[in-house]
Amino acid sequence: MSLRWPGALIVVIMSSFALAQTPTETPAQVALRVRRADAENRALFQSSDPLPLTLEANFGVLNREREAEDTKVYPGLIKIADAGRTVEIPVQLSARGHLRRKTCDFVPLSVGFPKKETKGTVFEMRAAGLKLVTQCSGGNEYEQYILKEYLAYRLLNLITPRSYRARLARVSYVDSTKGKTLYTRYAFFLEDDDDIARRLEGKVYNHANIPFIQLHPVALIQMMLFEFMIGNTDYSIMAQHNVRIVETQEGLIYPIPHDFDVSGLVHVPYGAPDPRLKIDDLSQRLYRGPCRTPEQLAPFLNIFRSKKDDMLAAIDSQADLNKFVKTGMKTYLTGFFTLIDKPSAVNSRIVKPCIKSGI
Repeated sequence: MSLRWPGALIVVIMSSFALAQTPTETPAQVALRVRRADAENRALFQSSDPLPLTLEANFGVLNREREAEDTKVYPGLIKIADAGRTVEIPVQLSARGHLRRKTCDFVPLSVGFPKKETKGTVFEMRAAGLKLVTQCSGGNEYEQYILKEYLAYRLLNLITPRSYRARLARVSYVDSTKGKTLYTRYAFFLEDDDDIARRLEGKVYNHANIPFIQLHPVALIQMMLFEFMIGNTDYSIMAQHNVRIVETQEGLIYPIPHDFDVSGLVHVPYGAPDPRLKIDDLSQRLYRGPCRTPEQLAPFLNIFRSKKDDMLAAIDSQADLNKFVKTGMKTYLTGFFTLIDKPSAVNSRIVKPCIKSGI
């Protein structure tokens, strides 16, 4: 079932944002709540401290998996410290992604975990695997990019819990054929798709061509304003490109964005805007959301304003992000907050450029 959302309902829905529990829950409702609690309590995402680990594999062959049809799985080994001892977890590794897979020196990874060996560790979970967002190339410049993208997830978490959680890691990559450490770099694990669906008491929705009108209006506008804030246009709800869709039993359909490297906030050198959007640089903001009046946008903009200080503080507190990069990120975000405080700018940059077709 899919619901249609007239614009007048948006402000009303804002007041019922929390997932309410009734005193007369059915067995099905109890099961959903248990699944939600299980997903929310994943040990990996209970801390924001970088997770130190060693990842051993034959990266020479793994890093040659550059095409989408290259789906070969390679054995690997994760080593983590736990209560004064070293825990070894055998894993299955495969290359993934699209743009980064083709352009980066080091491919993004999917990490498959055996449930038996992860029990009692930080990787204990229902999911069979996780995405590991790796540093694209060597050098301090690319270290800054991976930290900036990780921060983008943290900023979205401040706006809504209906967003992917990320856990920063400090990974020492070891060539298993020679036993040699290749490098130690930042990376981050991204929450499993099914876990974020469980947290929303729903399931992953794989149907394409979903129009705006079928999507939860609060989640939709929050996503579109966030993408506008960070200057990201590299997504498509219709094609489910860098957007995961979750549907609840009540028919509520939520868009959950991910992959923020090709954005103005992160501004990686290997990215460029889609020529069809007619913008010249990743730093140019373009609103790609549905049409809303200034009055309908006001409560959403207030949510963003209320999180401004927390966002800037998150950037300031990020270890190993250099001062110059921190200043650039804060300046870019401040440009958004300056814009939304000017009614004329909201009208010209968000209200008028809206997508009237509803797709």
